[in-house]
Amino acid sequence: MYGKVMSACLQGIDGQLIEVEVDISSGLPQINVVGLPDSAIRESVERVRSAIKNCGYTFPMDRITVNLAPADLRKEGSSFDLAIAMGILLTSGQIDQQMLSQQTLFLGELALDGSLRPVPGVLSMVHAAKKLGISHVCLSRHNAAEAALIEGLAVCTIASLADFKRNRPLPEYFAETRDNDDSSAESPAAGTSNGFQLMEDYADVSGQHQVKRAMMISAAGMHNIVLLGPPGTGKTMLIKRLPSILPPMSDKESLEVTKIYSVSGKLASRSSLIRTRAFRAPHHSISPAGLVGGGSIPKPGEVSLAHRGVLFLDELPEFTRGALEVLRQPLEDRHVVISRARASYTFPSQFLLAAAMNPCPCGYYGTATPTHICTCSLAKIVHYRSKISGPLLDRIDLHVEVPKPDYAHLRDKSNQLSSHEMRERVMRAHRRQQLRYAGTPISHNNELGGKLMRQVCKLPSESDDLLRASFEVLGMSARAYDRILRLALTIADLEESDTIKPEHVAEAIQYRNLDRKQRLEEMGV
Repeated sequence: MYGKVMSACLQGIDGQLIEVEVDISSGLPQINVVGLPDSAIRESVERVRSAIKNCGYTFPMDRITVNLAPADLRKEGSSFDLAIAMGILLTSGQIDQQMLSQQTLFLGELALDGSLRPVPGVLSMVHAAKKLGISHVCLSRHNAAEAALIEGLAVCTIASLADFKRNRPLPEYFAETRDNDDSSAESPAAGTSNGFQLMEDYADVSGQHQVKRAMMISAAGMHNIVLLGPPGTGKTMLIKRLPSILPPMSDKESLEVTKIYSVSGKLASRSSLIRTRAFRAPHHSISPAGLVGGGSIPKPGEVSLAHRGVLFLDELPEFTRGALEVLRQPLEDRHVVISRARASYTFPSQFLLAAAMNPCPCGYYGTATPTHICTCSLAKIVHYRSKISGPLLDRIDLHVEVPKPDYAHLRDKSNQLSSHEMRERVMRAHRRQQLRYAGTPISHNNELGGKLMRQVCKLPSESDDLLRASFEVLGMSARAYDRILRLALTIADLEESDTIKPEHVAEAIQYRNLDRKQRLEEMGV
């Protein structure tokens, strides 16, 4: 006797459709699961056996072979329990095949009493099934709202395997689910982004108008930024308010981010897509694997959890050199590839890197006051800054000094730019970019490159002369040249200018502060 049902597993953050084939033949009672299953799937045999018996069915005392096809693909997780149980019950004739009048995807982990438990990554698996023509999915009620985010798919929820003893066609369960499912009562917390409350406003920051403008440029083009200054100048305060001026995510971006959090088991609400951009702020003790992802079964790291959002690295030189160097590839390629013996996993990692650092270990180099004098030796300062390599700094568009505000600026509460005002300007620049890149995979200026960049960033002769002179004097790399062009384009968008003017180029060059300082030091100035 032969039967087949459909299930799915995860490959990175994407779903992979799996055929669960069951063959029952005469022979010694045993069950074999083949097709590169992991230990969780091999252990499902005992869960399925107990669940079938405890729900009033008969577990066949024959030779049972379960094949997970394609056989050359490594399968992981407990999402196959329900599909294996349904395959055995259908093949042994205990459930009428007519109940499955349409192709149905079965997902879920079984308890020993037959009840159905939720599994992570349902959104990715259901999305993949929909693209391959699956029209129905049967799973735990705890996963129902998440699966329903994919439009055009009928979602059925069951409490346990015993529900099928009613011998009702499975489509009837779908109508029942729509009437009785109360999972939509779970809703995301208002104004949060994965636990980060977007209630802070740039109006709370006194002075620092030049830094606020840099933050606005960073948000408008999704450009990476590093703030450099002594302790207590407001670097962390400024970056923590960055999400309040970022443009909203598109439907496609929201689906990408929600899939990542679903796979990671960090989805706070299963009833709606994540609509606000993430803000991730890992501690400086994090390992390289924690940043980019890893493990025996690879999971997304912080760079992927910050996808389409902000990755904030406070006290940048305190991170290990190894942790910082692994950021170079995701910053350039916008994805992370983790290779294992049997498979490679790709996790998206298109994020805005925002970092803060002091000029030296004590924090007061170049900003000495009667009460704060730098006590660091030159060797200490060199060692401190050497943790941040040139290639990593090259990938950061804006290097901004945050000076210590004087008392008058702290007391002056007038003319404080608010997040609302800054976001209005960011949104105008964002809309210009959406019109410019319509029909392309690009969303923001930071992604611009290649032939399209040469077409978009055409410089007038005055702007070109200024950039050429700066390129030669500062000894810029080709990457720094491209990033200055993108930055100047974003500044032009904020000014609603159709031309990249010399003042836009000059301001963009000014934000390559660490490049200029390094070059001046080499020249002995």
